[in-house]
Amino acid sequence: MNPNSVPTAWVKSTYSNGDGGNCVEWSPSHAHAHNLVPIRDSKAPHLPHLTVTPHAWTDFVAFATTHTGDTVGR
Repeated sequence: MNPNSVPTAWVKSTYSNGDGGNCVEWSPSHAHAHNLVPIRDSKAPHLPHLTVTPHAWTDFVAFATTHTGDTVGR
């Protein structure tokens, strides 16, 4: 499988509340197969996705889970 291929199986963030809020999706099967983690905006799945290293993804998730509700970057 080509690491630049488009993932077909996406998992929505557990923080998703179902009303179209700020959600991120990722593809664990693609990450496992290629050691790269594709992520995308669940509100715009037709747009290109980003690909990050597993370490960067782990850091992002750790930051997001400890800063829920913060206005970082605003």
